This record gives sequence, C-alpha cells and structure tokens, in this order.
Amino acid sequence: MTALLVVQVVLAGLLAGEEFVVRWGVQPAIASLPDTAHLATRVALVKRLKVVVPILMLPTVAASIAVLVAAGTADGFAIRVAGAVALLTFLLASFLGTVPINIRVDGWDPEHPPADWRTVVTRWERIDVLRSTAAGIAFVLFAVALVVQS
Repeated sequence: MTALLVVQVVLAGLLAGEEFVVRWGVQPAIASLPDTAHLATRVALVKRLKVVVPILMLPTVAASIAVLVAAGTADGFAIRVAGAVALLTFLLASFLGTVPINIRVDGWDPEHPPADWRTVVTRWERIDVLRSTAAGIAFVLFAVALVVQS
C-alpha cells in the first residue's frame, strides 16, 4: 500500500511540475517571440506535448483511482477526495478546453495563421491557468493525504 501511495504522489508531482513549467515557463517565453517563431514553436510544442502529457496523465489518473479504492476511508480520506476533485478539474479543463484548441493549433501554418490566432492563444492561456493550478492543487492535496495517512 505504501508503495502505491508513493508512486501516486510522485506521478501527481511530475504532472503538476510539467504543467507548471509549460504554463509559467514555456508559454511566457513563446509569447515573447516574433509572431512566426511564436506560432512555429507553439505548433511544435503541441505536437510533442500531445505525446508526453498523456504519458504522465494516464498513469496519474490510474494510480489516483487505485489509491482512492485501496485507502478507502482511512485517515486522509477527505483530503484524497479533494485531490481527486482537483485532478478531475484538470482533466475536464484539458479535454473540454485545451485539447480541442490544441487539435486546431496542430494544423496551423505559422506562415499563414488564422486571423483569430491571438484570440485562440489567449483562450488557451486562460484555460491553462485553471489546468496548471488544478494539477498543482491535486499534487499538494495527495501529498498531504500521504503524510496524514502515514
């Protein structure tokens, strides 16, 4: 049981860290580039992150579900449930918000972007603040639950 709890917290931490770096490190750096470079970098990142993020996301969700089932109502139950709600918020913001935008961005030509590309990027950034915050909160709550349960 302890191994499962640790693996789950590590995965949640990796996911939160990846989301934090993309939102607050990579995205501001991209925004400072000239438009064509910005768009080319954004398209390249979408192509890469659509592989990398699910590699972290899916095991994190699976391990979190396993922890909720295995730990049951033991100490830290309410905190684990709150962590699961934060993780669910992250998933919903992803699948209903940023993923559809990323599918659209994946087909952009940086030399001839759509007229509304800045509006689309701004919408993505706003949703990503929610996503990255939810991932970070999930990690913190799962880590606290692990300490409470130990």
